Amino acid sequence: MAKRIIWISGATIFLLATAAAVLLLADKDPFYRLTAWAGFGRHSAYDNKIAAAAARNGVDPLLVKAVIWQESRFHPDKLGGHGERGLMQVTEPAAQDWATAERIETFVPEDLLDPKTNIEVGTWYLGRALRHWSTQEDPLPFALGEYNAGRSRVQRWSGGELITAEELRRAMDIASTRAYITAVRARYEYYRERGDLIGQAE
Repeated sequence: MAKRIIWISGATIFLLATAAAVLLLADKDPFYRLTAWAGFGRHSAYDNKIAAAAARNGVDPLLVKAVIWQESRFHPDKLGGHGERGLMQVTEPAAQDWATAERIETFVPEDLLDPKTNIEVGTWYLGRALRHWSTQEDPLPFALGEYNAGRSRVQRWSGGELITAEELRRAMDIASTRAYITAVRARYEYYRERGDLIGQAE
C-alpha cells in the first residue's frame, strides 16, 4: 500500500512538473512566467488598482502594468537612487504636480509608498505625457521618454518638430532611456499578445 501511495505521488509530481515545463516552453518569455510563479501573486496583486487608475486617466492598463514591471518588478517599497519611490518609481516633483492638479492638499511624499497612491500618480503622469505628445505619429516612445528622462529632454531631442520614433531614438543622448523605452514597449506587447486582462477597477 505504501509503495502504491509513493508511486502515485511520484507520478503526480512528474505530471505537474511536465505541465509546468510545457507552459514555460510555450511562453514567449519563460523567465517572466517563472518569476510570476515565484512571486506568489505579486505580479497580479495590483491589477484592480491599475484598472481604476488607468480608467480615470485614459491609459491602457497593460501599459501601466508594463511600466510597473520595468520600474519596480512589482515591489511597492522600492526606493530609487534619485528620490524615486514605490511601484512606478515616482519622484516628489512629479507627485507635487499631481497633487496640485488634483487639488489634494494632504499629500506628503511618504504617500508614494502606498500602492494605490503611487499607481494613481504614476498613471496620471503617464497619461499627461501621452496627451502632450499625441500629435506625434507614435506618441508612446515620446511619453515613455518623458516618464524616464523628463519632458525638457524629449523636447530637446524632438526639436519641437513632428518626428518619427526612429528619429527620436537616434536623437537621444541617454542610452539608458533608449533601453527603457525598448524594454517597456516589449513588455507591453508581451502582455497584449498574451491576452492579459486587468481586473475590475476598484
